Order: sequence, then structure tokens, then C-alpha cells
Amino acid sequence: MRKNRYVQILFGLLCGAWASLPARALDLEKAKDIYGPCAACHGEFGAGGKRGEYPRIAGQPAKYLEQQLKAFRNQQRLNFPMYPYTKERELPDEDLKLVAAYLEQIALPTRWPDFKDSDDALTRLTAMEKVMIVPRAEGDIENGKAVYRKNCASCHGKAGQGRAMFPMLVGQYTSYLKKQIDAYLKAERPHDEEGSGEGVLYALKAGDIQDTLAYLTSIQEVGQ
Repeated sequence: MRKNRYVQILFGLLCGAWASLPARALDLEKAKDIYGPCAACHGEFGAGGKRGEYPRIAGQPAKYLEQQLKAFRNQQRLNFPMYPYTKERELPDEDLKLVAAYLEQIALPTRWPDFKDSDDALTRLTAMEKVMIVPRAEGDIENGKAVYRKNCASCHGKAGQGRAMFPMLVGQYTSYLKKQIDAYLKAERPHDEEGSGEGVLYALKAGDIQDTLAYLTSIQEVGQ
């Protein structure tokens, strides 16, 4: 009996140790290969288009990216350029999850790097290409802060970093966010509630939305 009890304890300890081991490291080479076609629009580091024509996807929560890629594939979210790349024969679930996890871990700094004298030209160029600073948007930042914290922070996080199925907003192009808000308001893209004319965005005035966008551009460094 005592021997069996010791075996049970040992087994429990081993299970606990296994559970605490870090998850298997990403297959970066495979992830980069999968991401290759996406870079044509979203850039090598997932920073998107400089005018916001393509969104920043670097740093977005993996679960959110998975959800959106599947929505493109199933045409629940209509985007004809995305559909060919997300069809199952082009992007099976295993690859979809891998590329989403890869993008989540890409960090884009909001400050210009400090270089060492020993850094070569390629190192300097690569580091500078990763810097992402969204231009400040006009608006009442204090009002935007109040509106954001009351209506948006519970899902998108206090610093706008997003979580789980909710996207990161801070560090995203203002023009892209405006475009998506318009799509939500026109019921062209579903938001957090079903049906047209419902949800938190419909209750906000245009000025409050602009102020919120201004606030988000003011906290980029906080969100990093």
C-alpha cells in the first residue's frame, strides 16, 4: 500500500513537471514559408501598408488571427483577395494556426533603435524597418480616453493590446480602423453583437469615435 502511494505521488509530480514545460517552439522556417505570400501586402514583418491600405497583423492575438483567417476562408468575411490564400488546400488548419502564432510573437517597436558601433548596415536597416509609429490622429485625447475605457477596454484591453478573439487596436493604422468602423456601422462586417443597428459602436457619436482613435495613437508606447 505504502509503495503504491509513493508511486502515485511520484507520478503526480512528474505530470506536474511535464505540464509546466514550455510549449514546443515554433517552426520558424515553416512559419516564414507559409507567411511568404502574405508579405506581398502585409510586409515582411506584418506591419501592413504605410497608408493603412493593408492592416498591421504583427502582434495580433493568435486566436483572433485564426478566427479571421477562417472567416475569410468560409466567406463569412468577404475579401476576395484573401479567399484564394485561405482555402483549405492553400492554408490547412495546421498551417493557419502556425502562421497565426508566428505573427502574434512579432514585436514592432515604437521608438527608433539605439545602435552599437559594431552593428553592420544590414542589422541597422532591419531594425529600422521593424519600427512602426502610427501618426498622431487629431481629436480630444482626454475624451477619447474616457470613451475608450468605458466602451472598449473590457474587450480590447486597457492598453488596446487585445486578447483572445478581440484584436489589438493600438499601433493599428487609423485609416484602417476608420474603414472597419464604417463597415461595422453599415453591417458589412459583424461586430460584437448580432444584427444591424445594435452594439456599442452604434451608440457612439462620430466625434467620440474620432477622439478614441486619437487616444489610441497617443498610447502606442504604452502598448508595447
